[in-house]
Amino acid sequence: MPAGGRNAGPATGGRGHPADDLGHTADGRGRAAGGGRHPRPTKEELAAAADRTIPDVIAGGLDVVFVGINPGLWSAATGWHFARPGNRFWPALHRAGFTPRQLHPSEQDELPRLGLGITNMVARASARADDLTAAELVAGAEVLAGKVERYRPAWVAVVGVTAYRIGFARPKAGFGPRPERLAGARLWVLPNPSGLNAHFTAETLGAAFGELRAVVAG
Repeated sequence: MPAGGRNAGPATGGRGHPADDLGHTADGRGRAAGGGRHPRPTKEELAAAADRTIPDVIAGGLDVVFVGINPGLWSAATGWHFARPGNRFWPALHRAGFTPRQLHPSEQDELPRLGLGITNMVARASARADDLTAAELVAGAEVLAGKVERYRPAWVAVVGVTAYRIGFARPKAGFGPRPERLAGARLWVLPNPSGLNAHFTAETLGAAFGELRAVVAG
């Protein structure tokens, strides 16, 4: 049976909506995902975005909730998760088969009908993830546990192994499935898709996300 019994396979979203319907207009043409329609935040807007929070993309009974470390300034300025140009989350999601095409960050609200959601370990935005303290990550893990208990996803995928190690006091944790659970949900650790993470290419990052997709799809 697929994880959590929620997802019938690659062509079906977590709520039973055909994934191929995503982004198509009434005449059947695909809606463009391009970010050219969206102006870049100014330096002043990015500076003002520090310490802001952005809403989660979440619903009850999802297949996977992806957990970022914390919002970057681009995300805080736009309200979109993984919004900075060069971040490879959205391409990896598509390469892995979670989405039928590569979504633009502004299309994040399409995710729940595909059985997917996004939240963060730490809510406040910063220029870099290493601006966070260990205490913030530990507190964020506790908050995350409460969200998981409330929304009951089948899988929780933490996008960043260092944040996972610190937040959950698992200093030797590696990538992939974890034996422990979080409020009943199964856990998976994924690489950080930031463009600053030179250890992973777009291809290897997509493959890492694809391993999770294969398990979720059953």
